[in-house]
Amino acid sequence: MKKIDIIIPAYNEEEALPFLFERLEKIMKENSNYEFEILFINDGSKDKTLELIKKQREIDSRISYVDLSRNFGKEIAMIAGLDYSTGDAVIFIDADLQDPPELIPELIKYWEEGYDDVYARRKSRQGETFFKKFTSKMYYKVLQKMSKVEIQIDTGDFRLLDRRCVNALKKLRESQRCSKSMFSWIGYKKKEVLYDRDPRVAGKTKWNYKRLVDLAIDGITSFTTSPLRLSTFIAIPTFAALVIYFIYVIIKCFVVSQPIQAYQAIILLILFFSGIQILLFGIMGEYLGRIFNETKNRPLYLINEYNNKKEMNDE
Repeated sequence: MKKIDIIIPAYNEEEALPFLFERLEKIMKENSNYEFEILFINDGSKDKTLELIKKQREIDSRISYVDLSRNFGKEIAMIAGLDYSTGDAVIFIDADLQDPPELIPELIKYWEEGYDDVYARRKSRQGETFFKKFTSKMYYKVLQKMSKVEIQIDTGDFRLLDRRCVNALKKLRESQRCSKSMFSWIGYKKKEVLYDRDPRVAGKTKWNYKRLVDLAIDGITSFTTSPLRLSTFIAIPTFAALVIYFIYVIIKCFVVSQPIQAYQAIILLILFFSGIQILLFGIMGEYLGRIFNETKNRPLYLINEYNNKKEMNDE
């Protein structure tokens, strides 16, 4: 019997967990020809999330959990889930039920047909604002143009990964992670499954716009060095504009006999080039910051508890 691990990063999801338990139980019952393990990664929750998971484990031995020592963020929680997975395949799904567990049998079906990465692509995104949908669409467009690797549009973390994909992802140990990019980078045989994304079943989203911007920056800077080339792309048209501007000033002085005030030209040029320098310094600062964080070589996460066992070798 093949084993499938369902990995669920959870942070303050006590309101959604009862609904999640019920729907997952139904899915596992209808697919009894597989061995399931539900692996929760408690990412430093401050509510009763861990308490509810422990109670459910007493009822159902297929429930497991890894309790991180603090909130490390979803990306780190995901790699922790991969580290502690033992199944022939894993499925990532969010605890808020925006991604329907009822799609799991279809993911498994394509996996059995030989696909290594069966990812769910959103046809629609209910419960999200127009601004969030628009910025998400623009982000994927920018990432696609900058990257040499094909990126799946409108695709989140909801997917099934074969064991060889899991082993490949476990080798990628950078601290500032963007799993969506990594899923594309490792390659392997992929299959798309379309679905309609539901609104949250309960609770509030933990992804404010600041965290989404941070994730977008991590996704771009961790996956491509194209922003560093902006200095070249900006320098060429800037130099051309500067030459044209000086030609214009000279012609106007001789033809119209109307000199431009020197201080105005100086101020505009200073502001223009200062803006470009600040932009380029910011881009280089992002990459230098990543180098600084990686050279510290800290563990990605620390474990407080794993299935009631306190003493663990931290990854």
